[in-house]
This record gives sequence, C-alpha cells and structure tokens, in this order.
Amino acid sequence: MKKLFTTLSNIWKIQELRERIVFTLVILLVYRFVSHVVLPGVDATALGDNQKSGILGLLDMFAGGSFSRVSILALGVMPYISASIVVQLLGIAVPSFQKMQKEGESGRNKLNQITRYLTVVITAVQAVGYVKTQVPKEAILIDPTLFFVLSTFVLSAGTLFVMWLGEKITDKGIGNGVSLIIMVGIIARLPMALYQEITSRVIVDGGLIALVLEIVALFAVVMFTILIVQGVRKVPVQYAKRIVGNRQFGGVRQYIPLKVNAAGVMPIIFAQALMFIPTTLTQFFPTLQNTWLIQFSDPTSLAYSLTFAFLIIAFTFFYTAITVNPVQMSDDMKKNGGFIPGLKPGLDTSSFIDDVISKITFPGSVFLAIIAILPSLAVKFGIKSEFAHFYGGTSLLILVGVVLDTLQQVESYLLMRHYDGLMKTGRVTGRTGVPAANASGSSAVI
Repeated sequence: MKKLFTTLSNIWKIQELRERIVFTLVILLVYRFVSHVVLPGVDATALGDNQKSGILGLLDMFAGGSFSRVSILALGVMPYISASIVVQLLGIAVPSFQKMQKEGESGRNKLNQITRYLTVVITAVQAVGYVKTQVPKEAILIDPTLFFVLSTFVLSAGTLFVMWLGEKITDKGIGNGVSLIIMVGIIARLPMALYQEITSRVIVDGGLIALVLEIVALFAVVMFTILIVQGVRKVPVQYAKRIVGNRQFGGVRQYIPLKVNAAGVMPIIFAQALMFIPTTLTQFFPTLQNTWLIQFSDPTSLAYSLTFAFLIIAFTFFYTAITVNPVQMSDDMKKNGGFIPGLKPGLDTSSFIDDVISKITFPGSVFLAIIAILPSLAVKFGIKSEFAHFYGGTSLLILVGVVLDTLQQVESYLLMRHYDGLMKTGRVTGRTGVPAANASGSSAVI
C-alpha cells in the first residue's frame, strides 16, 4: 500500500503528466455527459426498454449505451474505426497507399486526412440507416421528414465531435483517445451489471460463496487475458558495426517482438458479424426457424460456440497475414544493416519470420477463441448475461489492452524523471510492442 501511495505521489509531482491526466478525465466526463443528450424531436420517455442484442448490442457497447438511448452520439466512434480499418486494408492492396505509408510523418498526415473524409461518408450512410430503423416512430414528436434530415445531420456532427475529442486526448492527454472513449463506454456498464449480479446471488439466492467464486474466476480470466495481450516471441537481430568519423554505430543485438496475438480483437469482431447472419435470415424468412439454423440463435449452444471458435481461429490467421508482412520486415532489416544470426538477409530471413509467425499464431488464435466463448460458458454457470460480458470477448480484450497502453505511457513519464516504475520488477508493456520492422504507418484503432 505504501508503494501505491508513493507511486501516486510521484505521478502528481510531474506537472506535464498531471496536466495530461486531468485533461483526459475532463474530456471523458464531457463525452459521458453529452452521450446522454437525446436527439432533438425525440421523446425520451417513449423509448421504453430499447436495449439491443446481437451486432446492434455490440455497437451499443462501443457507443457506451448511446445507441439504445437514441443519443446525439449514438453512432459513437464506430464510423471512424470502420474508416481506419478500410484505410489500413487499402495500404496493403493499393500501391499509392503503400507509398504514403512509407513517407513518414507527411504520409501519415495524408492517411489521417483520408480517414477523416471517409469517416464523414460512412457516418452519413450509417446515420440514414439508424434514423430509418432504430428510432421508434411513436417517440418522434416532430414532422418525420424534418426529423430525418435534422437527425442525420446531428448524428454525423456527433460522430465528428467524438472523433475530435479522441484526437484531443491523444494530442494533449494520456493514452489513445479513441480507445479510451470506447473503454469508458464499456466500463460504464460494469456498475449496473455488478449490482444485478450481487442482487441475484446474495439477496435472491443467498449465494455469497458463489459470488466470491465468480469474482475470483473473473480475476483469473483477466490475468489470462493479460498474458495473451502481452505474449511475444523475441527474434534476435544483430546489427553490423559502422564507423562514422571517430564514433562506432551498430554492433548490438536487439529483438523483434512478434506478438502471439497480433490481430487484437478484430477476429472476434469479424466472426461475430458472420455469426449474426443465420439469425438475420430466420427473421426475414420465418420458415427457416424450424431448421438447423435456429441453433445459431442461441450463443450458449454447442454448435454456436464451436462455429464461433473456428471462425475466430480462421480470421486470426487471415488478419495476421495481411497486417504483418515478413518480406517488408526483412527488407527493412537489410536496409538498416540488420540480420538474424545464422540466416542470410532476404528470402531466408523472411521465410524464417513467416514460419515463426505461423507457429505462434495458432496457439494465440486458440487462446483468443477460448476468451471469446468464455461469456457463453459464464451464462451456462448461472451468471447474469450483463455481467458475463466482462468474462471475455471484445469487452475484456479492449479493457485490458487500453489499460496496459495507458499505464505504459504513465510509466514512461515516471522513468524519464528518474522515478521508480509502476511495478517492483520489470516494466509495463502494452500493445504498442508491434514488430519494429513493420513500419507500415497504419495500425488498428482498437
């Protein structure tokens, strides 16, 4: 406990860090306040129980509940995330985007500008769909045509406002702004979910021991998730000696940290999108409800869990293959005078890196699939569905990843001022430890 208070005191002594933390907290409070402002022309009391499930529930989670509240920030940062993913994929397939990725700071600025423009387009399209399908007609108080035009404009402005808040946090605050906004939206659900679980276990069932076991199990799952997020395979790289004037450069051994889970949460998001297709089909074609497709309407069924796990493993390999480029890593090492001991630069090096990535991606994908289906297993054991979401899936992976990244930045400020780090031994490592040679200039937002 003394170590904790000492660390907090050291953090508060650093003026720049203190100002960044306060600025971040203020911006997040502004976001949470505005997220409760309902669209103009909507009767909030007429919304009733507007909770979402399926893919809409996932969007509602990312938006911090604004989606179901018909808030002016209902679309949240999802259009920006979608635009970022599209630009990232274009950087793999389109030569002009690849060229911009290699132009350094100027190239990144161009890509960021393209991402912003694309965000506006995606937001406008999603705003139209949201107003048409998600706003109950009985809750609209003004002329429907006027409401449609006004709401489309307000929703687009709301997403741009959230994107601006995220960029301000990144520039003047601490941590990645967009990721922190998503994390705050997820955490906002935790108090109510925990209250419901305590009420169910202690007051209704009288199962205090069961509640304690649930908390212990959640702690173990969080520790397991941290291991997956931080797990790396270090590949040694030797740099040749260079003499420039009277000084010697190079001649040292470094490491390329190849992550066990280089794909992050994207495989789970892609797999979830596909798993909602059977449910959508049964809604449009009622005759299919008596077929085998009905099994995929229940996330706790064995067929759903096995299919979901298989898709996650497949998408992990796919997403890792398109985001981690062994050939580019090999070329970058060769340009900088680096080589892997015992291997020739070029084809041998890229083949070795590709082989290592393939070997570590399989266990990483299996562990990711286990984390993804843990909420379904938690429901099977009698845990309320709201609280079960924190036992795995996108919620837990985002929370763990964002917290680690933020703590890593805080620790870097402490070490720069010659204070002790956040831990007695070792250092906090977040998700930023991507392969050093993969200087593509693009990265996933989440």
